[in-house]
Amino acid sequence: MEHYPSAYTEGCAKYRLHDQAAADNYIRHTIIGDPQLDPVLEELSSLPPKELNRFVGAGIEQKQDVFRTAPQCLRNFFDDLKEPAWLDHSAFKPGVRAFHANVVNIFAAFVAGVLIDGFSTLISKSFVQTGRIFDDGVRRLRQNNRHQLEIFWPGGLLRDGEGWKLSIRIRFVHARVRHLLSHSEEWDFDTYGTPISAAHLGYALACFSARTLKHSVTLGSGYTREECESFCAVWRYAGYVMGIPETIIYTDEQDALKLYKVGSACEPPPSEDAIVMTNALIRSAPLVAGITDRDERAKLVKNTIYPVSRFLVGNTLADKLQFPKNSKFTMTHALLKFRLKNTLTQLMEKITRQGGSNLVTAFGASLYESAGLSYDLPDHAHSDESSKW
Repeated sequence: MEHYPSAYTEGCAKYRLHDQAAADNYIRHTIIGDPQLDPVLEELSSLPPKELNRFVGAGIEQKQDVFRTAPQCLRNFFDDLKEPAWLDHSAFKPGVRAFHANVVNIFAAFVAGVLIDGFSTLISKSFVQTGRIFDDGVRRLRQNNRHQLEIFWPGGLLRDGEGWKLSIRIRFVHARVRHLLSHSEEWDFDTYGTPISAAHLGYALACFSARTLKHSVTLGSGYTREECESFCAVWRYAGYVMGIPETIIYTDEQDALKLYKVGSACEPPPSEDAIVMTNALIRSAPLVAGITDRDERAKLVKNTIYPVSRFLVGNTLADKLQFPKNSKFTMTHALLKFRLKNTLTQLMEKITRQGGSNLVTAFGASLYESAGLSYDLPDHAHSDESSKW
């Protein structure tokens, strides 16, 4: 093999004994970012941030009066955006229905399980180094929730849908952060590879799809085979729009589960950054639901979110992330589901004041701003030194 980041050497070497092609493909993508967009942002690096933001927003919103004056490389990028041959928008319908029928469990699974799966990898280093999750963690979690709502809205992933726009915005944010970190003296390429690499994004996509299904089933949801494949199809196309190379995007649910397994084996044990970040995410979860009382938040985190998260991700990973042990007795599956259901019902009442529907609860835990979508991008590698975005 070629020379690849040293942090992955041991894990990939072990997994190569089991599946050489899969391990080699994963580590190969640790030095790849977004092959189409990264060179564009490199070429535009001298453009004033406000101008860049204006042109990116015009390209996404198809405002030709502004976009016709954008740099040629950016116009070429948008002109070259094409739907993949495998795309079938009609195949999204069962997944969309399943999402809305199970949205509360899906959001709970996402915060307590999926994000923990994802940020236990070295992708946590990119996020910790920028400081974004600490300066504005609740906002970020609400943005995640909104992205899910929009891609699972009927027609959300059509070219003029909000899900498509948010997905392409995420692509620009990742590429911008990748560029900023790559040009900082702090980033160690030899050890960690490319910031926000294609390997990490492909792994995250597998978690967003197949692991969300698995965790939400554990919390009481049920899906047909058609719904599972459709749910994964929605995320597959969203990942494609987000700029993840097809060479690291799964094809179906089973392939997503395989990619999760490969990535988990190739990644090194959770770093200090992963420990800090995953614990910060769990402690931020009550704030996403609007619970601001300190004692109430602490009780919810200790008695519900940590135990549920440990149950979802397993004791081995939870121990590595230094999650607290379950107190006094082992919580059974039934008890966990009962406790979480109670908690979610209470959160729903707080958000809607009168109870309300699952969808209303989801909107309450998502970021919707009166000014509409913002296409501002970070202009510094460190969140506290960057303009608001």
